[in-house]
Amino acid sequence: MARSSSIAPYPAPHGKTARRLEWSFLPPHLRAWIERRCGSPVVSAISQTSGFTPGFASVLVCEDGSRHFVKAASVKAQRMFADSYREEARKLAALPADVPAPRLRWHLDDDWVVLGIEYVAARAPHRPWRADDLDALLDSLEVVADVVTPPPAGLELDTAAKDFAPLLEGWPALRERRTDLGVERLAEAEALAHRYADVVGGDTLVHTDVRSDNVLIDPEGRALVCDWNWPVRGAAWFDSFAALIGPRGEGLDVEAVIAGRRLLRDVDPEAFDVNLALYVGYFLTQCELPVPPSSPHIRDHQRWQGEVCWDWLAERRGWV
Repeated sequence: MARSSSIAPYPAPHGKTARRLEWSFLPPHLRAWIERRCGSPVVSAISQTSGFTPGFASVLVCEDGSRHFVKAASVKAQRMFADSYREEARKLAALPADVPAPRLRWHLDDDWVVLGIEYVAARAPHRPWRADDLDALLDSLEVVADVVTPPPAGLELDTAAKDFAPLLEGWPALRERRTDLGVERLAEAEALAHRYADVVGGDTLVHTDVRSDNVLIDPEGRALVCDWNWPVRGAAWFDSFAALIGPRGEGLDVEAVIAGRRLLRDVDPEAFDVNLALYVGYFLTQCELPVPPSSPHIRDHQRWQGEVCWDWLAERRGWV
């Protein structure tokens, strides 16, 4: 299932990409409130250093031996991330019980937004990606698509066509900056990207951000999908295809995977090319923005993702 790859190794340190708030830096009144919700004093906090956001995210170990996964962000100092956590709480509360995801236990929406999420004794997928972890993730994404088609009532989700429209905005700059990719090939890729609304529509709740730091593998080998901040209503195959980008970049033969997966094997191949072109325009534009102090590895991650998508698109279109 392995393949040769011209892509450079993943440039960021696996599992150590986030600069997060630590437990001791939360306000005393907030720590006391969280301990009351946990039902026992906190004796240690294990910061979760994957991902690319600076909000508090730790496994809290309590005096009674219980463990709790807690996320928090200040509405005043971290408004964007507090808004994201607020949306995550709303989405988690609406997910059906059959969706393979850690459950929301409680939350606070005040001067801080705090989420108490079910603790799962689980691990991140192996990196580089292995076939067994990818199979587990794709199995779970098939369950997700089955359970949330149509999406739960009351979520008022944007459509994929509306939500993805800003991903096209970087193409003019990309054409000027990356002439090394070939002017004619860039023009073809941009034309593909502009067709995205024709292929991403559907009636499934789509996670939109499936990657290794948003996945846990439990002791039984089942994949759990985390961080449900910004789902949309779209195509049932979208998340399964997006899940292949990292594995493709780390050497797995994802074309063989597509042929064996029920959400992917019957999709018009052109739809995948359109989606890859859309990603290329987004990632290879975002990676040129200034590096935020709170997320020092985000631009390297985006650049790598963009190069993986371009390499894959070029192979599929016969440009190489």
